[in-house]
Amino acid sequence: MRARKLQPGDEIRVISPSRSMVMIAEDQRELAKQRLEALGFTVTFGQHCLEVDDFVSSSITARIEDLHQAFLDPKVAGILTTIGGYNANQLLSDIDFSIIQSNPKRLCGYSDITALGNAIYAKTGLITYSGPHFSTFGMLHGLDYTTDYFRKMMLEDETISILHSDTWSDDAWYLDQEKRHFIPNEGPYVIQAGEAEGTIIGGNLCTLNLLQGTAYMPRIANSILFIEDDLESSPQTFDRDLQSLIHQPGFEGVQAIVIGRFQQAPRMTQDLLRQIITSKKALAHLPVIADVNFGHTTPQITFPIGGRARVHASHGKVELIISS
Repeated sequence: MRARKLQPGDEIRVISPSRSMVMIAEDQRELAKQRLEALGFTVTFGQHCLEVDDFVSSSITARIEDLHQAFLDPKVAGILTTIGGYNANQLLSDIDFSIIQSNPKRLCGYSDITALGNAIYAKTGLITYSGPHFSTFGMLHGLDYTTDYFRKMMLEDETISILHSDTWSDDAWYLDQEKRHFIPNEGPYVIQAGEAEGTIIGGNLCTLNLLQGTAYMPRIANSILFIEDDLESSPQTFDRDLQSLIHQPGFEGVQAIVIGRFQQAPRMTQDLLRQIITSKKALAHLPVIADVNFGHTTPQITFPIGGRARVHASHGKVELIISS
């Protein structure tokens, strides 16, 4: 099930199903709102999005209320999450998925929102989106690529050929907007060659794995897995988390793996990642590519959880096409 494409004039509701918006500086909130308004949207905010508790979040009741209200409000066409965090999976057993199924809308966020997006797809069949948070649009420099792919996925009807950005960054941009460090981007690389097509499942790997063994885990048979991890990961934990995913029912039907760019802190190298992938017999027949523009570095694409992807990887060249 696909929610309709967004259009200029549509209302986007900002909610905080993970961490509170209180942690986003006020000037960055205002810039993010202006950026979305420049795309033609009206921006509104969930009633509880600024509430904060000892975990820099808010109560389950408050977060559920904002989520349900965003889907129920007929004026709202799209939903953006404030930021990620650690606890979006607390909401899953309290969500009335019939509300979402009856009021399909385009929900977008990444990181901890992986749990929410994949659970919604698993329970309702509604395609959700892994892409920028509301807070991402508060970035002063280096946002053009992210905005362009968000616009292509959310407003346009064509399938999208993913081209890599000229540069990428892993700096704490939110601490000093003028002190940025951009790194030349060599683009994605091939770990294992091949061609594949399938349904996109995934996002942040360690968060996706929180759904294992629950009713909120989507089927991974016939999928192309998009996976990434953040600075709390390491080569060892990524290996372990990937192995856990391989043990899931239906993994033998996975068609390909697309890996997002790692942050610098985990010290993942091409050599280490190749060793991890090639050490696993279950992956031997799969096309695998890495360093695609999604995850916890910037800029990033927006991709549809439950949408379709085609991968062609050979002789060091990567073609990745997605559609919502």
